[in-house]
Amino acid sequence: MPTLYLRFAFCLLGIFYYCSLLMAQQLPLFTQYRENHSFLNPATMNNDLLLYEYKLSAGLSYRSQWTSFNNTPVTQTARVEYFSNKTNNTFGFQMINDQTGPTGLTGGYVRAAYLLNGDDDRWGINLGLMGGLVQYRIKIDEINFRDDGDIVAADQATRWYPDFGIGLYFYQTLNYGDRLYGGISMPQVFGLNSVFEDDNKEAFSINRVRHYYGMLGLYKYLNEQHFLEPSIWLKYVPNAPIQADFNLRFQYNDVFWMGGGVSTSGTLHIEVGVLAGALFSLYDRHLKIGYGFDHTFKNFGPFYGSTHEVNITYAFDGSR
Repeated sequence: MPTLYLRFAFCLLGIFYYCSLLMAQQLPLFTQYRENHSFLNPATMNNDLLLYEYKLSAGLSYRSQWTSFNNTPVTQTARVEYFSNKTNNTFGFQMINDQTGPTGLTGGYVRAAYLLNGDDDRWGINLGLMGGLVQYRIKIDEINFRDDGDIVAADQATRWYPDFGIGLYFYQTLNYGDRLYGGISMPQVFGLNSVFEDDNKEAFSINRVRHYYGMLGLYKYLNEQHFLEPSIWLKYVPNAPIQADFNLRFQYNDVFWMGGGVSTSGTLHIEVGVLAGALFSLYDRHLKIGYGFDHTFKNFGPFYGSTHEVNITYAFDGSR
């Protein structure tokens, strides 16, 4: 979680001067995580499908984290997903690029979510799988080590690894059209150890650890066009405490939304967004533009600074 991620970044920036083993959350965080559900759980059904039956959607996001420091995480994502009426399954492709100082990763994935059981309109349980290839890279010449010459094998080292994720997801339509959803997932199934050695066999390694996520949310309609969406995102990495994000979002008609929340890591979340389809006469589809802002409010430890996130999604009924 954030403290682990900071430890990772601080080690690389030389704040601790030397680390022979770096363990951290390699998967990025999101403020507008509902717009990036597919990266967190491969079994998910996105909200454009659940609320509006838009079967085809594509999205882009950009996130700059902890702006009070230099070389902190910057993340870009892209996704495309399609729900098939014939098979009641979701198929998608997604890419992610994450850079933290001299370290970074770039990966591409395909995913499929299969409807195990249920009724299209009332309820369903999905099993999701995703697989892809990820490049991990380190600019070794930009890392400050304890002693000169600790690692001198190359200016930049890269490693390519296969990556897989698995998840379960459910949705249930309640009274008055309200809809409950949730899921559990392991988006990074296989752990591994990336080792970089110099000519003297001095080792520098980064452990990739398993991540466990849980989500639960509710679309609570205030009338036919306005709704509230309380949600929670639980995150667990071995040897670290469970952390939770609590959020509440209000959407007014198909015009705009706003929301806020808090995490147990000591972060305040704020988000706003517009559904701009009507501005461009796109009345049978969605063009969503959202902005998320995080701010740390802890009164002890380092001040992380603010985080900014922008998300754009385009969705429509691809079967027409």
